[in-house]
Amino acid sequence: MQFSYPNNEKLKSHKTIDLLFSEGKSISKYPLRLVYVKNTDLTNSEKILMGVSVSKKYFKRAVDRNYFKRVLRECYRLNQNLLKDNLQTPYAFMFFYQTKEKLSYQEIEEKTIQLFQKFSETIK
Repeated sequence: MQFSYPNNEKLKSHKTIDLLFSEGKSISKYPLRLVYVKNTDLTNSEKILMGVSVSKKYFKRAVDRNYFKRVLRECYRLNQNLLKDNLQTPYAFMFFYQTKEKLSYQEIEEKTIQLFQKFSETIK
């Protein structure tokens, strides 16, 4: 398994992001939330499009938001096989960090794994 997060897996399309927020379904494992929708954009051959977000409401300083975005991307990169192994159709995801608490990397990774397993159970 290649642990990478290439540019073509990054969620950048405004159309897809709007679709996520209007029609997407959500699952959460405190303090993380995953919003997902089947990706109907046929131009992308990837199974997953992933975006990451940390709220300005909880972290006013950009340094803190950027730190948690890096941590979320890294957790996704290392555990993406939990998602990819169970997908038959392409999906678009948005990954949120939703608390004021500054959790450690180990705690966030643990919650990420639980969240991805919960998603895998949901789509079956």
